[in-house]
Amino acid sequence: MPTASPALVIGSIGIDRVATPFAEADNLLGGAASYAAIAASYFAPTRLVGVVGADFPSAFLRRYRKHGLDLAGLQIDPHGKTFAWSGKYREHFEGRDTLEIQLNVFQNFSPVLPAAYRDSPYVMLGAIQPSLQHHVLDQLPRGRRRPFVLADTFDLWIHTTKPDLLRLLQRIDLFVINEDESLLLTGERNLVLAGRHLRQLGPRIVVIKKGAHGSLLFHPNGYFSMSAYPVTKFVDPTGAGDSYAGALIGCLAAANRTDFASLKRAVAYATAVSSLTVESFSVNRLSTAGRATIDRRYRELVAMTQL
Repeated sequence: MPTASPALVIGSIGIDRVATPFAEADNLLGGAASYAAIAASYFAPTRLVGVVGADFPSAFLRRYRKHGLDLAGLQIDPHGKTFAWSGKYREHFEGRDTLEIQLNVFQNFSPVLPAAYRDSPYVMLGAIQPSLQHHVLDQLPRGRRRPFVLADTFDLWIHTTKPDLLRLLQRIDLFVINEDESLLLTGERNLVLAGRHLRQLGPRIVVIKKGAHGSLLFHPNGYFSMSAYPVTKFVDPTGAGDSYAGALIGCLAAANRTDFASLKRAVAYATAVSSLTVESFSVNRLSTAGRATIDRRYRELVAMTQL
C-alpha cells in the first residue's frame, strides 16, 4: 500500500441547530470543514483550516483530535463567537429552509495557511466564497509542485459571484457540485450534458452529486455512475455532501493517484462515507462508525454495481 499523502481541508466551522420532520437538535458541531476533515481523516493525514470563536466547545476540539486532525491552521478568535446556523427540513426532506445565520468570526475569515501546510499535495476548498478560495490558491505552489485541488461550491455563489467562480474553475482539478447547482451554472437539465459543459469550463474532473440517487463522475478517461448506498435509517442529511467531498480528497491522497480507476474507487468510498452522515445529527455517526464499517459499505457498493 502507498504511503498516504496529507490532505488539506479549508472551509466553514459552525455550531448548528437543525430541525427535521421527525426531530430537532441544537449545539451541534457543523460546518463544511468539520464534516469534510473528519471524513478525510479515515484515509489520510488531514490538515484543517478554519476559524472559531471563544465559545467553541472543548468537546468539539476533542472530536477533531480523536480523528488526528492537524489543527495548526485552526484560528481561534478569543473576542468573537463561532459561526452559527439554524435550519429546518421540509416534509419528506424535500428542501431546507435556513432560519438563522450568525456569521460572527466567519464574517472576517481570511484563510492563512501555516508554512507547513503549503506543501499539501491534495487540497479541498469547501464551499466558502470564491474570493476566499482564490486567496487559498494564491498561497499554494504553482508549476510542477502544484497540488491537486478539489473545490465545492454553493448556489449563493453562483447567483452572486459567478465571475469569480468561473475564474476559479480554471484553477482547479476536480469540481464537486450538486445537480441543482449544475443546472443553475450550466442551464443543462441533462446531467451528462451538464458534466461535459462543466469540464469545458476548466476542471479536468467533475463530480455531480444527486443526493439519494447517487453521483456521476466525468473524467478525461471515461464516465462513471455510482448509485447511493441503501440507507434504512435517515435522520439528518446536513453535511452529507461535505462528507462526500472530504472522503474523495482523502481517498485520493491515500492512493496518491488521480487516474480514472482511483477516482472511481474514491467515489465509491465517498458514497459509503456520506451514507453514514445521514444516520445521525451532526458528525456523530460519521465520527463513531469507524473504518471497518466504511470498508464494509464500500464492498457492498462494489457488489451492487457488478454484473
